[in-house]
Amino acid sequence: MKGVPILAGVLAIAAIAGGRVVAQTDKSPWSERAAHAAMGRWPDGRFAPAGARWGWNYELGALLEGMDAAWQNSADPVYFNYIKSSVDKLLGPDGSIPTLNASENELDSILLGRQLLLLYGVTQDRRYLTAATQLYQQLQHQPRTPSGGFWHKQRYPNQMWLDGLYMAEPFYAEYASISHHPEDFKDIAHQFVLIDEHARDARTGLLYHGWDESKEQRWADKSTGGSSQFWARGMGWHLMALVDTLEFYPDDDAGRNELLAILEREAAVVARYQDASTGLWYQVMDKQGAQGNYFESSAACMFVYALAKGVRRGYLPERYLTNAERGYHGILTHFIKAGDDGVTLTSTVKSAGLGGEPYRDGSYAYYIGEKVVSNDPKGVGAFILAGTEMENAEDAKIGRGDTVVVDGWFNSQQHLDAFGQQVYFHYKWDFQGEAGYSLLGHIFRNFGAETKPHYAEPTYANLRGAEVYIIASPDNADKNPHPHYANAEDAAQIAEWVKAGGVLMMMENDTSFADLEHFNAVSEKFGIHFNSVLRKHVTGTQWEMGKIQVDGDGPIFYHAHTLFVKDVCTISVSGDAKTLLTEGDDVFMAEAKYGKGTVYAMVDPWLYNEYTDGRKLPGLYDNYAAGEELVRWVLEQVPSKGKHAAQ
Repeated sequence: MKGVPILAGVLAIAAIAGGRVVAQTDKSPWSERAAHAAMGRWPDGRFAPAGARWGWNYELGALLEGMDAAWQNSADPVYFNYIKSSVDKLLGPDGSIPTLNASENELDSILLGRQLLLLYGVTQDRRYLTAATQLYQQLQHQPRTPSGGFWHKQRYPNQMWLDGLYMAEPFYAEYASISHHPEDFKDIAHQFVLIDEHARDARTGLLYHGWDESKEQRWADKSTGGSSQFWARGMGWHLMALVDTLEFYPDDDAGRNELLAILEREAAVVARYQDASTGLWYQVMDKQGAQGNYFESSAACMFVYALAKGVRRGYLPERYLTNAERGYHGILTHFIKAGDDGVTLTSTVKSAGLGGEPYRDGSYAYYIGEKVVSNDPKGVGAFILAGTEMENAEDAKIGRGDTVVVDGWFNSQQHLDAFGQQVYFHYKWDFQGEAGYSLLGHIFRNFGAETKPHYAEPTYANLRGAEVYIIASPDNADKNPHPHYANAEDAAQIAEWVKAGGVLMMMENDTSFADLEHFNAVSEKFGIHFNSVLRKHVTGTQWEMGKIQVDGDGPIFYHAHTLFVKDVCTISVSGDAKTLLTEGDDVFMAEAKYGKGTVYAMVDPWLYNEYTDGRKLPGLYDNYAAGEELVRWVLEQVPSKGKHAAQ
């Protein structure tokens, strides 16, 4: 369960919009309120008027990015179903995209591909991957400037726009990651470096909206090729592109440090140009108070999202959270109206561009003269993103600096992926299918922790960089022909790490699915024994057979929950170990203190996606919300941060 959000006083009292105070009677998070309002306003993601042409477009991609965050943060299937229905309307049964004209080479068309990758990852339906691959192939053939930068569109030759970085690079990075193309990351970094070198103003540090390498456009400076104005949403797209791309970058890739340096420079500039009294940003960023200039909502939402996420993920220093807080306060105070018809976001510039017909000259008069609207899908998507970050910002302080690793030694099951490579998948962070721990990883990251795999043998030396080590359902011979059975040396090494301050999470299974016999060599070090019995055997969809009721009286769960587990063993405790969750004579959770460390034991790997993402179980069950409380408790068991890792 989430803690009290930042700006709770503001949220609980009122939203001030357009000089009018609107009482907030709905206490649900702003991100959820805005998402529900959007779904009601635009069924199936269609925001074109009735009878108008509807097709593949980046505005839908921007809106669905917000819905994606809302689903990941709540496991409420209504958001996932909205994403799926919206995308399905635009796909052929073979994974084709009938309304996409690839010959136009629009980077805008790539953005919605991120939702294709989500849908493929979760459902494993190949048609979504087929469609995503079409977009990846567009990038492989995208025309480029002489320096290697992607043209923004076919009709804008030799031009890079800030918008294009967000439209293309996060998708490009995620696809490269899942398709085993590490060489693509060099190209991705190159796109950011080119914009940083050619669009950044040396005096202010701000980024011009566009760069024409040919220097032929009327809007382009004849010596630099840059446009003439600093458009706030353009910089917002770019800042979001950085934080969203970085999460897919390999730690050891040289380009990662380049992106981090660019992000730090841009965050500093965005903070410098934040209005002192409102916490907002002007449409043209360096002309504060100039005639016609105004505070623009979508840019503020993008800046808040990117700054807060940058801090949460450890890309940016913690001080930028103060800027995000002030910006979010300004958004709620100046741009949000709440009423019977839901949440309205005001003061969003509808569009801005360069060149084209009629010609957009990129002047100050042009940027302040573009139409301003309410409830623009791009702005709403960005507001939902900002809300999800700020609603987690306080919790993110709990795990900041902690590394959580999930075992790939005792459970090293692999399967053949869509690209023909053997990959780890069973209870792993990056697998979004039913057997993965992607949502559990998201919860840990929401609490500020870093998540990594741990495929090496769990020696004390190999574990020293981790604060939390998760072992889920160690393999037996039925599940893996070559299992790494736990032995006395494994037990001694892991116990030494726990004694020094590590937090060990052991989530077993019943004996038909996992090794109990050998793994007890580890658990018994801490007074915990997994019993070779079968409980909670579930037949078909008789979900009640796997039900566990939690009263919410602590020490882990302070809210009532209804958990779902399936086919589990039980626990016996001895010594200093103690029970945490029981049903009759059966013990399902236990805890042990060992030296400076803590051990948590559970009879089921119960937080895997199948029973956490809200898509399969009836709404009665809330494994996700219970998982949030467990993660909070686990991270609170970590001693003074970094002490045991440095020993």
